[in-house]
Amino acid sequence: METPTIYLLDTHIVSQLMRDAHGVAAQHYRARLESPHSCRMLTSIVVQCELMYGLAKKPSPRLLAAYNIQMQQLPVLSLDDAVTPHYATLRTHLEQLGTPIGPNDTLIAAHALALGATLVSGDAEFLRVPGLRVENWLAGVSA
Repeated sequence: METPTIYLLDTHIVSQLMRDAHGVAAQHYRARLESPHSCRMLTSIVVQCELMYGLAKKPSPRLLAAYNIQMQQLPVLSLDDAVTPHYATLRTHLEQLGTPIGPNDTLIAAHALALGATLVSGDAEFLRVPGLRVENWLAGVSA
């Protein structure tokens, strides 16, 4: 039996899915779900917190409705003890190089590493994370 590919969607990707159900990110999302290869789409509690912060800061009934629809389709995983060593190692490594990423992004990257997931993001700073698989679904869809 094939092990499913795990995709952990970051804040920018989920936000794009909420804003444009027919956009490039949504096309990638649907293409993965329709693929003959097994996959799981997930997001992190850190992403959910960032999305809720954005909705609290700039209330929008349209985006709140889109958020509720998206979150019904996308399981949200809490952080657990498996994330801790990845976070500590990653943060230390990037700080020693003088190339740290934001604290929430560090948690999201560590969460993806702990899950063995591919992080879906349009944020190039994630490319600096050793061992992290990253896909940018904001780029064009390939046939």
